[in-house]
Amino acid sequence: MNLFILRHASAGTKRTNPVIDVRRPLDRDGKQHCLRLAHVLSATKIQFDLIVSSPLKRALQTASLVGTEMGYENQILLSTALSPTAAFPDFQKLLHECEPHENVLVVGHSPNLVNFLGSLLVPHSARTLAQVRLRKGAIARLSLARGPATLQSLLEPRLVRALYSSSIKSSRRKIVRKPARK
Repeated sequence: MNLFILRHASAGTKRTNPVIDVRRPLDRDGKQHCLRLAHVLSATKIQFDLIVSSPLKRALQTASLVGTEMGYENQILLSTALSPTAAFPDFQKLLHECEPHENVLVVGHSPNLVNFLGSLLVPHSARTLAQVRLRKGAIARLSLARGPATLQSLLEPRLVRALYSSSIKSSRRKIVRKPARK
């Protein structure tokens, strides 16, 4: 299985009241980033068989925007195994349930997604976790086979912006204008 781990895009400032923070939506930059990321992923011919999101609004919005722009037509599944308070055993159970699918996108939060990613990359017998920085809107691609996972790629928001900009420039038609006759 190819597992894509996406940290939700920018959602502004964290609210002090946890009840209100659960409903915090993406901000304008976060929405734009989702559209750019979907464009970049589509250009690499990636198709998701399954998208699973944390039930929090900002994660679900990230999953919806990326999925919609990539032509994902199935329902996005919500899982508390991706919520900010989830533990690694919950995440492992979710992965086990997703095994029949080839390309799975999970969308959640830091710090637990970062910890889950580190736990997948380093064998359980190791005493330390792999340290991976996963900024808001960053996506990691892992190959899950026997043994520890293999990190295939990591797209940070800055790289997504650069790839998007270069793809837009290169896809524009070049217009050659002949000088006017006198």
